Amino acid sequence: MNPDGFSGHVPGSRSYRHLIAGLFFAGVATFAQLYSLQAVLPEISTDLGVSAATAALTISAATLGIAAAVIPWSLVADRIGRIPAMAIGIIAATFFGLAAPLSTEITMLLVLRLGEGLALGAVPAVALAYLSEEVHAWHVATAAGSYTAGTTVGGLSGRLIAGPLGEAFDWRVGVWSVTLLCTVAAVLFLWLVPRARRFVPGRLRADAGPGLLTRLVAALRSPRLLALYAQGFLLMGAFVAVYNYLGFHLIAPPFLLPVWVVTLLFLAYLAGTVSSPWAGVLAARHGRRIVLLGAIGLFVSGAALMLVPVSVVILVGLVIFTAGFFGAHAIASSWAPILADPESRAQAPSLYYFAYYAGSSVFGWALGLVFGHAGWGWFLTAVIAMGCIAALIAMMLLRSPCAKHP
Repeated sequence: MNPDGFSGHVPGSRSYRHLIAGLFFAGVATFAQLYSLQAVLPEISTDLGVSAATAALTISAATLGIAAAVIPWSLVADRIGRIPAMAIGIIAATFFGLAAPLSTEITMLLVLRLGEGLALGAVPAVALAYLSEEVHAWHVATAAGSYTAGTTVGGLSGRLIAGPLGEAFDWRVGVWSVTLLCTVAAVLFLWLVPRARRFVPGRLRADAGPGLLTRLVAALRSPRLLALYAQGFLLMGAFVAVYNYLGFHLIAPPFLLPVWVVTLLFLAYLAGTVSSPWAGVLAARHGRRIVLLGAIGLFVSGAALMLVPVSVVILVGLVIFTAGFFGAHAIASSWAPILADPESRAQAPSLYYFAYYAGSSVFGWALGLVFGHAGWGWFLTAVIAMGCIAALIAMMLLRSPCAKHP
């Protein structure tokens, strides 16, 4: 598998910088497209004549596509290579992204968003497996934090571009503009990312190893891996729901904020840009479990602050909530391939992202029903409960059996 003795890229090297920059742009290309519609959900609701929860299905459809696609994409990547798989997915997603704003009714939009999610699934399915193979083992957590920072920049830029342009012109103009940004980011990804040196595609190996079912079973039999999947399912579900419905909450009484001001709240994503690599550094020093629990504590605290009916306090709570989420996600997502057996190293992060985006799809819609029928207070109570359950699972199942997996 590694005849030249290459042990992985290390910080300070030119190849490491290119790898981090390339995956940073892959994160931008993926997550700007995925979440750009979140900034224009009120406009979509009005234009297509649907409820807030139905408009939010445009996010759930895309994340459902990713959830369904991550495992097939991991199989494709095992056959053709990590970088080609990510490249195919990003290019295909760009075409769906250009077509989606042409929709004139909600069903068409949901179908195109589902296709976009199916294509975008290539990046989260493969990126962390690529990182775990190509970066020196001592620096995987830090590198994964940098990649996660790129996903936060992508999510933020997509929202900040689509929101103001959607209000000034039309939500379709905003979404198209984001797709153009993603095209540029995809080109930069393909240009910068180094070739794989520690992976041989299955089609070139004399022994392709165990089959997909065997690898999936291996990635499902560990209680510690199941605990990580639960983190993604619960925390991501709650996180997406807050960003889906916060805008509806703040444009209504007693706040009555204009849409462009609400769009600026997405700047809270910058907290995730900072917390993701910081969490990786802290995990390398103090252990993943304690940092994960600390990040979940921030997540729950921020959600609790958003119960206060004062816009400034809600903003502070949103920043803390966002920092906690991305810190926890950076730890959990990078931990999955480390805990997995070598033969299931691609499948473990794929299963993590399956749970992650399944949570987004389910709770991004279901918590909207809570918001619509019971109000913001009960909605946030559900979010806080999900964070507490995630912390309890981590405390019970992620105790380290040895120093190898802190």
